[in-house]
Amino acid sequence: MAVEARPKLDAHRLRADFPIFEREVNGKPLAYLDSAASSQKPRQVLDAMRTFYETSYANVHRGVYRLAEDATAGYEGARAKVAAFVNAPSEREVIFTRSATEGINLVAYAWGLDNLGPGDVVVVTELEHHSNFVPWQYVAKRTGAEFRAIPFDDAGELVLDALDEIASAGNVKVVANNLISNSLGTVNPSERLAAWAHEQGAIMVVDAAQAAPHRALDVQALGADFVAISSHKMCGPSGVGALWGRRELLEAMSPFNLGGEMIRSVKLDRTSWNELPYKFEAGTPAIAEAVGFGAAVDYLTDVGLDAIEQHEHELLAYALEQLGGIEGVICYGPPPERRAGIVSFNVGAIHPHDVAQVLDWEGIAIRAGHHCTQPLMTRLGVAATSRASFYLYTLPDEIDRLVAGVERVKKVLG
Repeated sequence: MAVEARPKLDAHRLRADFPIFEREVNGKPLAYLDSAASSQKPRQVLDAMRTFYETSYANVHRGVYRLAEDATAGYEGARAKVAAFVNAPSEREVIFTRSATEGINLVAYAWGLDNLGPGDVVVVTELEHHSNFVPWQYVAKRTGAEFRAIPFDDAGELVLDALDEIASAGNVKVVANNLISNSLGTVNPSERLAAWAHEQGAIMVVDAAQAAPHRALDVQALGADFVAISSHKMCGPSGVGALWGRRELLEAMSPFNLGGEMIRSVKLDRTSWNELPYKFEAGTPAIAEAVGFGAAVDYLTDVGLDAIEQHEHELLAYALEQLGGIEGVICYGPPPERRAGIVSFNVGAIHPHDVAQVLDWEGIAIRAGHHCTQPLMTRLGVAATSRASFYLYTLPDEIDRLVAGVERVKKVLG
């Protein structure tokens, strides 16, 4: 039987697409290990946005002249690309937002305020980014609903045995979960949670901002009702993201923002709403950013999500092995086979901000802090961690530089 070889990614070749890597930091080549916060941008995306501004810019959906039609085609073409990228059943189910954060807030307000009340339960996890935690906590308090969190174990993985106890607290109406933890890299069983949510009669909201850049995303296979992603983590520009939602839910929901574009008819005594997706896209959108988002989707598709995931897995396994061999370094999270390319660690009692500062002297960029996951940090018993995260342009020798940099941190600050 023939065995199909897994695609191999050439990070050295891909780095040539990213102008940022021509820069030095403190006289050393830039080692950018903070892609979980935001990714760098390839020339293909920058060129697409510049070309759009130079040749095709106008407001969308409103003009009948050629330039406006070209701009609308670029904007709606980007929507089609995003819809295909997440395997949405319909392009009309894809709403452009400013970010994954805004997408989740859209659901929390437009669905949550109308559908939650006393006796209902809103379920999140202790692994959530604040963007998928705070909106639900806030809306639960406003509506009188109960707010519960699924805990995680010492390996950084969800304790699903807690679901029965949570279900006994009331009528579960919302389950919100990130597909991949931005702090620990944990790949969560969102499909299982979606099935459980639907058994309870609840909706499932998935924060896929950390997953979409690194692995194939299929909203239909995921079984969720809403999925939010963000362009800036996917080699695209900031200021634009996308929310996919089931059509029947979106059509039944109240608008999130009010103004131009999202209306069908306005009279002195009443206003009716536009069809999907425009019902949720009030005002002039981030047009060039959407075009750049579409170009980023093209770029990732050409590289191959399977190749990206495999490349990051190899880097992750190597980084955990090397960092784990340094005395005093504690790495958090599950084993490599159940996580994405993110490593959170601490170096003894040295504050993560100090670790990051010393690494910056070596031209190495990592993130230090609570990573917008304070409940997670509380569960770990720490105030913050250092976090290195990898992407398609990360090289193995940058892991070696990180390890050498941590050794220097110990020497300088230990």
